[in-house]
Amino acid sequence: MRPLPAQPGRFAVPATPTTDPLQRERDHLAASRSALRAMREDVQSLDLRDVTGTWVSAAVLQNQIEARIAALADLSHTPLFFGRLDYLHTISEELSEGGGGENFYIGRRHVHDADGDPMVIDWRAPVSQPFYRASRTAPLDVERRRRFGYTGGELTAYEDEHLSDPAEADTASALLAAEIEKPRVGPMRDIVATIQPEQDEIVRSDVTGTICVQGAPGTGKTAVGLHRVAYLLYAHRERLARTGTLVIGPNNAFLSYIEQVLPALGELDVNQATVQQLVGHVEVRGEDDPQAARLKGDARMAEVLRRAVRAGITLPTEPCVVVRGSRRWRVQVHELTAIIEELKGRDVRYGAARDALPQRIAHTVLLKMEQSGEAPDDRVQDAVARNAAVKAVAKECWPAVDPAKLVLRLLSDPEFLAACAEGVLTPEEQQAVLWPKPGRSVKTARWTQADAVLVDEATDLVQRTPSLGHVVLDEAQDLSPMQYRAVGRRCTTGSATVLGDLAQGTTPWATASWPDALRHLGKPDAHVEELTKGFRVPEEVIAYASRLLPAIAPGLAPATSVRDAPGSLTIRRLPDAEAAPAVVAACREALEHEGSTGLIAADARIPMLAEALTAAGLPYLSPGAETSAEARLTLVPASLAKGLEYDYVVLDEPAAVIAGEPDERTGLRRLYVALTRAVSGLTVLHGEPLPAQLR
Repeated sequence: MRPLPAQPGRFAVPATPTTDPLQRERDHLAASRSALRAMREDVQSLDLRDVTGTWVSAAVLQNQIEARIAALADLSHTPLFFGRLDYLHTISEELSEGGGGENFYIGRRHVHDADGDPMVIDWRAPVSQPFYRASRTAPLDVERRRRFGYTGGELTAYEDEHLSDPAEADTASALLAAEIEKPRVGPMRDIVATIQPEQDEIVRSDVTGTICVQGAPGTGKTAVGLHRVAYLLYAHRERLARTGTLVIGPNNAFLSYIEQVLPALGELDVNQATVQQLVGHVEVRGEDDPQAARLKGDARMAEVLRRAVRAGITLPTEPCVVVRGSRRWRVQVHELTAIIEELKGRDVRYGAARDALPQRIAHTVLLKMEQSGEAPDDRVQDAVARNAAVKAVAKECWPAVDPAKLVLRLLSDPEFLAACAEGVLTPEEQQAVLWPKPGRSVKTARWTQADAVLVDEATDLVQRTPSLGHVVLDEAQDLSPMQYRAVGRRCTTGSATVLGDLAQGTTPWATASWPDALRHLGKPDAHVEELTKGFRVPEEVIAYASRLLPAIAPGLAPATSVRDAPGSLTIRRLPDAEAAPAVVAACREALEHEGSTGLIAADARIPMLAEALTAAGLPYLSPGAETSAEARLTLVPASLAKGLEYDYVVLDEPAAVIAGEPDERTGLRRLYVALTRAVSGLTVLHGEPLPAQLR
């Protein structure tokens, strides 16, 4: 490696230049951290007293400054830069964020020196893109790509690829492999240093388009989705700051696991929620049986609800008489009927049409006034719309609808449901969705998660749901059509990134195909990408788990892994009497290695295993709790394992995992999820026979 050429005024260099290349890189890291600290101090020192006109503008500006200070925080555990590009030719100032020259350090955020010259370039900037895309066949004007290795925040190694040198052999990156295999302690890490070309294409997709990523376990689809949000906020910050962004995950444990990725990339203003939190109009206290949940999640329920919302609309039987002064203005029954029928035929929300009805009646009265020689204006029309007679007609013919009360009636009243579901649901299906015990009120009813989605649909039929600029939907394969509609309402005028794996669908209504899912989402033209190259799960483990694919997702290609780790899979047959002690022993064995360990088991066996771990004096965490050097074992119910990853996994009794689901296919899918959570090693313990697909 050649030493870096001195570039006065651009990079801070030590007072006594060193000839040690690694030390020069360490000096640049120290100088960059110093420059970032100066950037933060500059913002902290701003005095707003002379630049704000009112207390409102002062408050707004103060909030912006506080957000800027937070974004400039230097996270000691997160390397400030992870790579360097040496271009063959000078890059234009416009492309390089204002810096000329050919050497650029690529990192998680932009850092400049006192003169405004860049010391670290944001990974999302155009000049950084070749770090992910350049290759020997297409070097993109890059002479050398350098990767850096870190240990505990300290720069300890570097590795060079001379992309424009035909004599240099094309070898796999050892630092890249080491970063992928680095022990996992704490929340999910960002993968910005290890993004692959096919992942980068998804990350940098245009903001106006919706993209769906079918990703096998370990392909990094979740991290790709999060980095896409970070990229879009960089490239379209003003637009998305105005419209908002949202990450939707399957449960709170998953959201806790990923919550540190975006802040590590400098993005603090991205909301996170589960689908259940999105539709939290009612308190969920009950649970549906699988058939009821599947039917309530069926897209046909949207038509049933549409009919229910409009069921109260009636046509008038008497004219509307408006008295103004000494004059009486009569709107005949046929005129009122025409207005109501016209509003019913328009594609507008129920509430908007209800608000428009008094104005439409008032407008008819104004036309009659004009025909009689008067010259009324808009103020007169507003006054007529507020007239008691007009309001009475509107209330009678187009009554107000409370979405929760409407769904309560629909699920409690067989006759009302039959009227709304005629020709849509069969009598048997209607009986299945009715509550076994009718709810008495919105507050006391035992609402289920599927019921809450129906309330959300009814709410949108009454009043349009506001749309966000971009939504990331992870583990999307588990959503019902009605849940897709609920998410789609949040991005009707924006775009979405849909992430999932059809083989990991573990709900009774799990997605059968992405085109169907995207149609329910309201994005039928979305582009579907498939990631099959795994970086997380070892080849031996993913090959073993892929034996289940013909039974659980026949149309999917088996995943492959770039990581060949012999000995990463262990399968042990145990006598039933030894189950608990053997599980404890396997956990102790896994904890001898660096990193995190997950003990995954059927939900029904969790209490027994918890008792065994406690008796053995082995502390453990619950899913979502952050692991640390002191607490590295997590006890994971199989139902919560999706989306999580651990360096070592001990899987207890696969047959029990399968038996814990309502049908064999769902059970095998749950097992597939559990088998693919390990990064370095998987131990499978079983007393009962393994499923036939794994023998």
